Amino acid sequence: MDLIHTITPVLKAYGLNASQLSIERINSGHINYTYKVLPGYVLQRINKNVFLQPRVLSDNLKEASSFLKQNAPDYLFLHAIKTLSGEDLFFDEEGYPWRLFPYFENTVSINEVANDKQAYAAAQAFGQLSRQLQGCDISKFQETIPRFHDLSLRYEQFEMALSTSSSERIQLANELIDKYKSYKYLVEKYTNLIRSNQLILRIIHNDTKINNVLFERDTNKIVCVIDLDTLMPGYFIYDLGDMIRTFVSPVSEEEIDFSKIKIREEIHQAILDGYLSEMGTILSDEEKLAIPIAGSIMTYMIGLRFLTDFLNGDTYYQTSYPRQNINRAKNQLYLLELLESQV
Repeated sequence: MDLIHTITPVLKAYGLNASQLSIERINSGHINYTYKVLPGYVLQRINKNVFLQPRVLSDNLKEASSFLKQNAPDYLFLHAIKTLSGEDLFFDEEGYPWRLFPYFENTVSINEVANDKQAYAAAQAFGQLSRQLQGCDISKFQETIPRFHDLSLRYEQFEMALSTSSSERIQLANELIDKYKSYKYLVEKYTNLIRSNQLILRIIHNDTKINNVLFERDTNKIVCVIDLDTLMPGYFIYDLGDMIRTFVSPVSEEEIDFSKIKIREEIHQAILDGYLSEMGTILSDEEKLAIPIAGSIMTYMIGLRFLTDFLNGDTYYQTSYPRQNINRAKNQLYLLELLESQV
């Protein structure tokens, strides 16, 4: 992508001159392209191949924003800046939707959790977002990615990939495939949770990695939750489980030295304490029974998705080297084994 050629008309739609701004790629996330546009803005190109109905993203944000303005006016909720023509999205000549957000000075995002204070603050922030949206009309929100965290669907997609993948890719991942099959019982546990109506559908973030909150520079105080593309109906185990998946280990899902993967108990406890400080009185007693399995379900699901993407030819997640998705799937399997040993 020719960055200046592509971004110039996008910024022009917002009344901005690209030649007068500093534009820098923010290299985090597997799906969208995000840029720091200084002074004052963050620009994001939405992946149209993932978000097939990008206007749903902006509609959900509008609905959440309207509810929060009336019910929690002091809560800092990230709003998209409108184009000169009053639109929330700008579509470029290739059909990619773009959004512009304000840039908050003296803030940072981090990619790995360094201590329990960071874990507690982030978990509290994600919990607070769901708590503040408690009572909104959930029927007014749509799924930006249908069945995004539906583990039964993800296993079906895994099985489909096995039937259509090349023999070469299946051979490369053969041992890993067998190991993921051995954890299919988690699909059954997940399905039973949903069918039993033990979990309540809520508006949640659905992508609770640590880099989706902004910290004040040099402190552990949260400024706001960001990356709201998947703000939509879901179950609390998705948010809590993905925090456990991405916070507890000192290394990320990209680490290939699996001996570095471990469960930091103080981080795990901080996640639970921070999240429940906001959601403890909101969750039902039946929902709380699902807390111990949340991390395993989300770790298994993401690992399955990495493996499925490899089998499908690496078409979904951004990769920078061959077999990266295999390494990601192995990484998540190692973490899953640790989590399951504690249940």
